[in-house]
Amino acid sequence: MSDSVLLQATGISVHFGGVKALDNINFTLNRGELRCLIGSNGAGKTTFFRCLTGVQRPTSGTITFNGHPLVGLERFQIARQGIGIKTQIPHLFEGLSARENIWLGLRNITAPGLRKDKAEEAMTRVGITALADRVVGKLAHGQRQLVELAMVIASDPPLILLDEPAAGMTSEEVSRLAEIIQQINQRHALVVVEHDMGFIRQIAKQVTVFHQGKILAEDHVEGILSNPLVREVYLGKSHAA
Repeated sequence: MSDSVLLQATGISVHFGGVKALDNINFTLNRGELRCLIGSNGAGKTTFFRCLTGVQRPTSGTITFNGHPLVGLERFQIARQGIGIKTQIPHLFEGLSARENIWLGLRNITAPGLRKDKAEEAMTRVGITALADRVVGKLAHGQRQLVELAMVIASDPPLILLDEPAAGMTSEEVSRLAEIIQQINQRHALVVVEHDMGFIRQIAKQVTVFHQGKILAEDHVEGILSNPLVREVYLGKSHAA
């Protein structure tokens, strides 16, 4: 495996009885890359994401991160490898402030000074310093999403996995999120599962299209948008996740 490769999935299949949710998926992500995964409902993108995060164990195949195997590890073990995970629904402590949530997310750092510095830096990077002392349970949906994103980046993981980060946000919030993700990509590789094509146009370089449990196409975003097969099976139809 090349030194430039950060994440590699080989021959990933997931079977539910006789149904092949994923069928022999091969996927490579290089260091510093930002990749968007798209596909219609049931196409396999979410199942593949669940395999990367340790929620779903593949029926067959291997996944390596920095050359280390991930299949069979629990989610917390995958996080310790250096992979930050943000799911679609924020997992936050409602009665605590934004700062306290991020502080708790850095519990593996025992030095209080370093922990504080990393929490403050993460809030600055996603533009939520003004929310630092606000109780999370009283924040708007878009603000809560940014608090969790700050929690994910605070420990500086080499890879960040984001599941529909723009879901439920206003158009203004989506544009701001696109700017934040592009800035984050300067220090982290990202895999983003998304169905909002407007958002994908703003952030994506490379896009992987899933269809019926297989990879239909993989190309630069402009190539994907102009691909007639992709347009036929995905872009021209409803593509709610």
